[in-house]
Amino acid sequence: MQKGRNYGQIGRGSFVPGSWSTVQALMRWRAWDPLGYSCAMTSPLTDIEIRLKRLPHGENLPLPHYATDHAAGMDVVSAESVVLEPGARLAIATGFAIAIPVGYEVQVRPRSGLALKHGITCLNTPGTIDADYRGEVKVILANLGSEPFPIARGERIAQLVPAPVQHARFAEVEELDETARGHGGFGSTGR
Repeated sequence: MQKGRNYGQIGRGSFVPGSWSTVQALMRWRAWDPLGYSCAMTSPLTDIEIRLKRLPHGENLPLPHYATDHAAGMDVVSAESVVLEPGARLAIATGFAIAIPVGYEVQVRPRSGLALKHGITCLNTPGTIDADYRGEVKVILANLGSEPFPIARGERIAQLVPAPVQHARFAEVEELDETARGHGGFGSTGR
C-alpha cells in the first residue's frame, strides 16, 4: 500500500491519493451515493468566520447566504429602495459591515440573471473588500440596459465570494526574460 498523508475517511477506507484503498473507498462511496447528493466531499478548504455587524437600516434583512449547497457566492441584498436609471451607477447600501480574517478578501460580483435580463452589473468587478475595512459594505451597481431598474429593499443585488490573498513584492530589474509571446497583448493571440 502506498504511504502518504491521510486526508480523512471515506466509507471505511483511508483517503491516500493514488492508493488502491482510495479507489476502493471511492467506489464504495459512489455505490452508497451514486448521484453525489451527499455534501461530505464538497471542498478541501475549511470555512472561515467573517464577523458581521448589522447596521440600523439593515434590520430584518437576511444575512448573506448561499442559495444552494454548491454555490460559490453568497447572495447579498439591498438595504434601500432606489431606481437605477439607464447609464447610471450607484453605491447601494447593504445594511452591514464585516471583519474579514487577515489573509483573505471578499470579492463582490454581479448576479448573472440581473446582468443578462436587465443589464445590471457591478462596476469594478470583482470588487474587493479588504480585511482591514470596517465600513458599511456597499455594492456599486450600473444600469447598462435601456430601461430604469427599480431595486426594492431586500432584493438580491450581488454575490460575495471570500478568497485567500497572495501578497507579492516587486523586484526592479534592467531586463525581463524573453517569452514566445513577448510584447503581444490586447487580442494578439486571436479574437
